[in-house]
Amino acid sequence: MIDALLLQLGYNATLVTLGACLLGIAAGVAGTFLFLRKRALVSDAISHATLPGIALAFIVMVSFGGNGRSLFGLLFGAGVSAALGLLCLHWLTTRTRLGEDAAIGAVLSVFFGLGIVMLTIVQTMNVGQQAGLEGFLLGSTAGMLRGDALLLAVAASVVLSLVLFLRRPFELAAFDPAFAESSGWSLAWIDFAMMGIVLVVTVVGLKVVGLILIVALLIVPAVSARFWTDRSDGVILIAAILGGLSGYIGAALSAVAPALPTGPIIVLVGFAFFVMSLLFAPKRGVLASVLTHYQYQRQIHLRQGLLALAQGQPIYEALTRRLMFRAGLILPDGVATASGQAAAAKALLDENRWSIVRADQSFAAAATRYDGLTVIEEFLTPDQMNEVDGRIIAPRALF
Repeated sequence: MIDALLLQLGYNATLVTLGACLLGIAAGVAGTFLFLRKRALVSDAISHATLPGIALAFIVMVSFGGNGRSLFGLLFGAGVSAALGLLCLHWLTTRTRLGEDAAIGAVLSVFFGLGIVMLTIVQTMNVGQQAGLEGFLLGSTAGMLRGDALLLAVAASVVLSLVLFLRRPFELAAFDPAFAESSGWSLAWIDFAMMGIVLVVTVVGLKVVGLILIVALLIVPAVSARFWTDRSDGVILIAAILGGLSGYIGAALSAVAPALPTGPIIVLVGFAFFVMSLLFAPKRGVLASVLTHYQYQRQIHLRQGLLALAQGQPIYEALTRRLMFRAGLILPDGVATASGQAAAAKALLDENRWSIVRADQSFAAAATRYDGLTVIEEFLTPDQMNEVDGRIIAPRALF
């Protein structure tokens, strides 16, 4: 395993691993724009539409006496078939009343069904070259030749370069289509370019990930990256890193265990990154959400307890009493400490200040930001604070 990760398993294995890494990077970046454009499932239709092309390319190459397992020929056939599926999808969504989801389902099922039938026909042919075609379903790098691996690496590099070159119009189309059109960009051509790049990523990734799971390599890194940042550049960068690591680690594991399909291994590695992002992302992760909820709950209880102290009311909530005792605001018997008295007086004063602010339209901007927890000094300037304090008499706390 260590040898595989350190690229010590031979030239071909190294080339395949690096090619899978580049493919993961390209898929992560391209999938980010697809995800932000809210067209993630289009890649599923494109991937399933490649199967008839693979089978037809095999039949054509064998019929003319060629090598039916030529990777370039099979990928070329897959690309033509996927392009036809994409055109059918575009026609259904623009010229009929079908929604995009229904059109995707129709194209996906029809093309995949046709591909299965054609693969069955291929298996009955007496040519002896059919073995290994099923590897395009789930991905398999076992038996890849040097030329095949080099083709994969070069194609992935070209795709990555195209994605980076077209990043600006893709971002405009994803976040502000109206501004993109007013800037002179054609949304139709941007979408076609985006789908074309997704098509190329899909076709290039067939041998590594397989047509069934290539959609996961396109979408999972982008979804995982979205947990870590709100900035588009950050999402693109993190998706590229996660996609590259998924491809690299998955291909290395596949080299160690060639009997296992490559595609599911890569997807499972990507899923592990997704689970890690889901749980541990600093802003959107489950753990961060739980901590934020706890801190918010703690602030509410402390605020309510301080106001109760200031108004001479008993504190009945056990959690509030416990939090205030831990903060040194009250004694075990519920009597306020010196710091608790000061904090309670400040909380009551702030409540009176907010009452003035909410009643005065000149403070409307600050009033709309009131959440009941943030100190008022963060919303008002010193001059505004002096104006508000001049209208009220500081309340006396009851202790």
